Amino acid sequence: MKKIIILVFFTMILLNVSIFADAWIRSANAGFVLNGNTYSDNWTGGEAGTMAWKLLSNLMAEKQINTKINTRNTLELIFGQTYNQDIDTREWSPPLEGTDRIDLESVLRFTLGWVLDPVIAVRMQSQFYDNRVDDNERYINPISLTESFGVARALFKSKKNELIIRTGAALKQSIDRNIIDSETSEKATNISNEGGLELVADLNTRTADERITYKSKLSIFEALFKGDEGNDDYWRYPDIDWENTLSAGITKYLTVDLYVQLLYDREIAEKPRYRQSLALGLTYNFLSSTTE
Repeated sequence: MKKIIILVFFTMILLNVSIFADAWIRSANAGFVLNGNTYSDNWTGGEAGTMAWKLLSNLMAEKQINTKINTRNTLELIFGQTYNQDIDTREWSPPLEGTDRIDLESVLRFTLGWVLDPVIAVRMQSQFYDNRVDDNERYINPISLTESFGVARALFKSKKNELIIRTGAALKQSIDRNIIDSETSEKATNISNEGGLELVADLNTRTADERITYKSKLSIFEALFKGDEGNDDYWRYPDIDWENTLSAGITKYLTVDLYVQLLYDREIAEKPRYRQSLALGLTYNFLSSTTE
């Protein structure tokens, strides 16, 4: 497990180095969001204060290595916490995890001039801190690894707009080191393996002045087999992850972001899960590509 974590961090370091290397630069930005409200000790309305902050960064490096090979690497890091104030005592609670996300993906596309391009992709999804179990906190847990190979098609691709769809076979590993045996109270690691078919659609578009951007990523995974099938057939249902981010720049550094995610995993919940966040924060684009 330590080797896996070291490998993940080593990959992140390489990705950051590649982004700063000339001819790899495409886009890189970082942001900080803070929102909250407070009330005086003698406030009689019954309200209590809340405070939330979030740090985020999005890095992307793409290069046409030669006429036949294109590589695209993306890294999304988000971490935030929320504080709540007690209505009666006015004391602030310890920080609660708000947003926590690590998403690293590398896609190798062979541009051979065919109708469909052969493609190989690797994706790692996790979070910085996992405190679901008391006295058993874990960092970089749980981890989801997906390796896929198939074909891709760029329906349209320019400096401002692109839509790339890929599909093929995929293998997925889920690693959870935060398992406590209910009978023996011993700590354990749960590893599950499954394979099947995957469909991924990436849409990126922006206005001519680049003040408004919209990003959408739809991932659908249909398992055909699983190493440990368990006592039900819920794993046979498709897993759906649809993320949407709409960003509008008010000034050079001030932006409004609307994030909406729809998740469906029958093994976790019977109905689809949904979350959204609307935030006003500071964003700085420290790298930007001018390649057409």
